[in-house]
Amino acid sequence: MRENSMVRLVRRGSVAACLMLSGMIATAGAESPPESPVERGRALVNGIVACGNCHTPQGPNGAVAGRELAGGTPFVEEPFTAYASNITPDPETGIGRWTDEQLIAAIREGRRPDGSLIGPPMPFGFYRGLSDGDLRAIVAYLRSVPPVRHSVPKSEYRMALPAAYGPPVGSVAEVPRTDPVTYGAYMAGPLGHCMECHTPMLPDGRLDMTRMGAGGRNFTGPWGNAVSRNITQDKEHGLGGWTDAEIRKAITEGVRPDGHRLSPPMGYHYYKSMSDGELGALVAYLRTLPPTR
Repeated sequence: MRENSMVRLVRRGSVAACLMLSGMIATAGAESPPESPVERGRALVNGIVACGNCHTPQGPNGAVAGRELAGGTPFVEEPFTAYASNITPDPETGIGRWTDEQLIAAIREGRRPDGSLIGPPMPFGFYRGLSDGDLRAIVAYLRSVPPVRHSVPKSEYRMALPAAYGPPVGSVAEVPRTDPVTYGAYMAGPLGHCMECHTPMLPDGRLDMTRMGAGGRNFTGPWGNAVSRNITQDKEHGLGGWTDAEIRKAITEGVRPDGHRLSPPMGYHYYKSMSDGELGALVAYLRTLPPTR
């Protein structure tokens, strides 16, 4: 499988803009990923994938120390009340008894070892596009983190879950880093799942992909209520009037051009670890998103 449908979807945008931007920024291929799967997994989990942004319990002052990736964060939407699961290697309350293949199936297919389906907000539509190498690196890193004994409540769904999120994925090839827009689409889609938060949700719990990137979703937590922003190229409501440097600063520092600080769950404290090439690729891709309100 050379390029999955989700990557093709998030790549849509102006070809002319892609060609122009690819010559203006450093390519993502300038840096190579760490050789060790655990190191690559650490870079992903604690960086662009930002697993802890959902799976680490949050208090008024941020992540709860000693509970990294131990789950329990609530997500309350009209169609569901979900709780992030414990993804540490604890054998009783976490993933310690799951095989690597079971973990891969859970992340990519949304299927638990007992056959039951994992519901939203896990972004399976995007995770299905994770490359085999990156997915196995994430699994390798999760095996290495300290186990934390922490039971979480069962999620409740007021919507019908599908029988499956699609046919079995099979194999997903590595995404080339030589083209910034292509790799930026991979970062914004399967890796960073930016559109999972920045796309409006329909009443049945599905994302309204006709308005991809238009924002408007509410997120309530210890930080209060936050609304995801429009990240399309709309000049009035989105990023169309921002410079590349301003977009970079918002992503990595959580600061808008007007000095306003972005609220959680925007994971800028994770995204600040991205390399210049990766960040440049992400910005290049965002520049291709059609203006949407």
